Amino acid sequence: MTTSAADTKLSRISLEIDGAVATLMMRNPPVNVIDIPMMEELAQVLAELEGQAKISVLVICGEGRAFSAGVDVAIHIPDRVEDMLSKFHSVVRALVATKKITVAAVHGLCLGGGAELAMVCDLVYTSEQAEWAFPEIKLGCYPPVACTALAALVGQKRAAEMILTGRSIGGREAAEIGLATRAVPEMHLSSAVAAGVGQLLHLSPAALAVAKKASYAWDSMHFDKGLARAEKIYFEDLMKTSDAQEGIRAFLEKRPPKWRGE
Repeated sequence: MTTSAADTKLSRISLEIDGAVATLMMRNPPVNVIDIPMMEELAQVLAELEGQAKISVLVICGEGRAFSAGVDVAIHIPDRVEDMLSKFHSVVRALVATKKITVAAVHGLCLGGGAELAMVCDLVYTSEQAEWAFPEIKLGCYPPVACTALAALVGQKRAAEMILTGRSIGGREAAEIGLATRAVPEMHLSSAVAAGVGQLLHLSPAALAVAKKASYAWDSMHFDKGLARAEKIYFEDLMKTSDAQEGIRAFLEKRPPKWRGE
């Protein structure tokens, strides 16, 4: 049985269910920017799927030429940022907490919030040609989820470099440093994901859920507290700087930012 977006009245994502596998596809052309409606749909669908015991695997991907270029820059302004982070992080927390095994299929741009969604999945298959980055620092901001959890995946020094410089890396390097599970040529991405999902479907869903819980038992305690702290710093420190507001304005006005250091 297959359920499509039309059946659940979704506009920013599509949902297909095939046996024990649910596939969530982000659909906001041209590069699947994550706006508030997409966050709300992702949260809604993840909550609905959690109650469906027959589904044991959740695949997340992006339509067209990108996984996702990240969260909509226009909603990083002071009067909207708290609502934005609350809704986006509710999606991240749902992905971290789900009993389903989550699989990200990454191609094209995988930036900022898009990379944060991918990195919290259990398994991540990326095309070698994909571009990974956390470019928020170039806007005078920072990525709270990456600040909380990236070091656990790639090590403190690599995490610091990616967060503090916004450096982009390819899919092959993402796999080499532990940000992704495996990198393959883009033409083989779908088959690599299918093979990985196929392995999971031969295993006990109950055992997978418990093994996942045990694997993250230590990290989950630190993640919850760390993300709450990263959010607090974002609201109380970052958003009070003139540089954060200047970075967003400069991006929207398509000009270089004029940093004041305050």
